[in-house]
Amino acid sequence: MEDYWFLILVSLSVAALLKSLISVFAARKPSLPPGPSVVSIIGNLTKSFSDLEPFLRSLHAKHGPAVTLRLGNRLAIFIADRTLAHQALIQNGAVLADRPPAQPVSRITGSNQHNINTAFYGPTWRLLRRNLISEILHPSRVKSYSHAREWTLRILRTRLHESGSAQPVRVMEHFQYAMFCLLVFMCFGDKLGENQISEIERVERQMLLNVQRFQVLNIFPSFLTRILLRQRWSEFLRLRRRQEEVLLPLIRARKSLKEGRAGSKIKEEDGAGHVLAYADTLLDLELPEEGKRNLTETEMVTLCNEFLNAGTDTTATALQWIMANLVKHPEVQHKLLDEIKSLIGDRERTGEEGEVKEEDLIKLPYLKAVVLEGLRLHPPGHFVLPHAATEDVELGGYLVPKGAVVNFMVAEMGRDPGVWEDPMRFDPERFVGETETSSFDVTGSKEIKMMPFGAGRRMCPGFGLALLHLEYFVANLVWSFEWKAVEGEEVDLSEKLEFTVVMKNPLQVQLYPRPSPTDSTSTHGP
Repeated sequence: MEDYWFLILVSLSVAALLKSLISVFAARKPSLPPGPSVVSIIGNLTKSFSDLEPFLRSLHAKHGPAVTLRLGNRLAIFIADRTLAHQALIQNGAVLADRPPAQPVSRITGSNQHNINTAFYGPTWRLLRRNLISEILHPSRVKSYSHAREWTLRILRTRLHESGSAQPVRVMEHFQYAMFCLLVFMCFGDKLGENQISEIERVERQMLLNVQRFQVLNIFPSFLTRILLRQRWSEFLRLRRRQEEVLLPLIRARKSLKEGRAGSKIKEEDGAGHVLAYADTLLDLELPEEGKRNLTETEMVTLCNEFLNAGTDTTATALQWIMANLVKHPEVQHKLLDEIKSLIGDRERTGEEGEVKEEDLIKLPYLKAVVLEGLRLHPPGHFVLPHAATEDVELGGYLVPKGAVVNFMVAEMGRDPGVWEDPMRFDPERFVGETETSSFDVTGSKEIKMMPFGAGRRMCPGFGLALLHLEYFVANLVWSFEWKAVEGEEVDLSEKLEFTVVMKNPLQVQLYPRPSPTDSTSTHGP
């Protein structure tokens, strides 16, 4: 009997010990970041997708640096803290380098995740990204497009000159057209006519400007939306077909040219005006995960769409924000002009072309500071493309479970008062020491202070090209014109979400061509 009671006491003691141990371990297990109820989420997001950012900003103010949103069976975690972003994208880069399964609309626009932005983290993504970086974004290849940048600059300056100084100029449409000229050339290798470029621009812009309208097709199951929202589906599919109708002839023309050159045994670049275009590099790619098959024409259209949109709308948007701040802060514009003048003024007096050359850019640290400050304060995208966790990972004491979608509030990090003094003030001086020593790391590999191009393994591969284009065009636009606000109007820096975050009221300015030593008839602004 005593043995019986002894066994009972031992069993109870062991049970109590196990319970306490379980409680300790359970307490130590990280939990999801806090967040609102599903009802609250639906109530906010059914108003407009553009309400997402202010909604998240209020959640972060209440709950802290990371919040969780639940919508159905989808789990999304949004991070607004730069330290957590570095933990996620750099320290745990492989775990969070994947993409979530595509939603109905992006399954079509991304050819079932056969482009760089949406492809799953694996061999296909590596092939597509490596092709872009080695064939098009390699420094030697970028340099080979310098004549195309000069051609684009002439187009842009001509359009701005023709707008005249007698009336205000709305510049964004000119920026967008110029960037399309440049990216279309890089994509298809030909300086197309104005009508053809305008048609490409029109079909691409129509799709981009309707991105938010088509988001509703992703919220509910496609079998429902195809019945209840069939008109919107029809509109979306019509725009997609139109993209194919416009771009496929250009891709086929490059294929015919490639076959003709191969037949005549002419080198890929023979010095006779032929340059390698992005479309050329897609023709012979073999997908490693799909029996080494070649890309379909539809997949090539998707990749060309991605190339055009990644390099045109984002760059034009950033350019408008930078020039708007130079108008709003004429003292910054004057300082930048003085830097350029000190570099190329003597060259102009000796009769050389009065233009900022690409090789000049490295000698213009204040120019770099202006561009970086514009990207910090006004990143074209306030979120990155969504990441997906391939396994459970802990970030800052929070659990990010396998399969969760993770995103990052880019603008909040660039405007963090804990990092940037008076963060909403446009002040390139904060970057001057950084750029002179080339110490500022826009990739965030050591520390994330801002991330306008993302960070980590899925960072935008074209960030170097984007910086080159912004520096080149900002420098030459300031050298060619004096940019002044329209009399009686102030530059409005309010934001509006389209495909990128643009100026709610597009920039409208007075432009005055700057005089040169050989042109005494040029006029300054009053």
